[in-house]
Amino acid sequence: MSERKAEIVRKTGETDIKLMLNLDGKGDAQIDTGIGFFDHMLNSFARHGFFDLDVKASGDIMVDCHHTIEDTGIVLGQAIAKAIGDKEGIERFGSFMLPMDDALVLCAIDLSGRPYLSFDMNFTTDRVGYMDTEMVKEFFYAVSYSAGMNIHLKQISGENNHHIIEAAFKAFAKALDIATGKNERLEGKVLSTKGSL
Repeated sequence: MSERKAEIVRKTGETDIKLMLNLDGKGDAQIDTGIGFFDHMLNSFARHGFFDLDVKASGDIMVDCHHTIEDTGIVLGQAIAKAIGDKEGIERFGSFMLPMDDALVLCAIDLSGRPYLSFDMNFTTDRVGYMDTEMVKEFFYAVSYSAGMNIHLKQISGENNHHIIEAAFKAFAKALDIATGKNERLEGKVLSTKGSL
């Protein structure tokens, strides 16, 4: 199977982002967004999904972290869509319930071509490190819409905000790894009664 890779560059008046993604990687990551906790989350996403991910982002973080995180989500979603291609032979659906100490988070996704985010998570602090907790939802919203996928994130339990957020990123990684996995019974086909996704 040939490696499914994508490179996306996005430059605006607020951010400058270059991202490379290999869905069939080993979990190697080089991340630099200028937001330490966000870098940690993207590293966790790459490692636990076995995706190779390089991200170099510069943005107006002197304003706040919003534009950098949202635009990185847009670019990551575009890269996922491009790397998957026509979706021939993939599982399409993926879900994972991930524990991290006190936190338990469920992520379920559908690579349907239709964007939708259901986000049922509660944070008790405004920030973790230099990342605003409200940006977790904005990030996954951006990924969902630019990749054209359903993402459902549900916090089952948890008190520590760091653990809850990290569990969400890792659960998303595991669910995406499952959904993009190949099923030999689907050779030459996509998993849809329509015949296309």
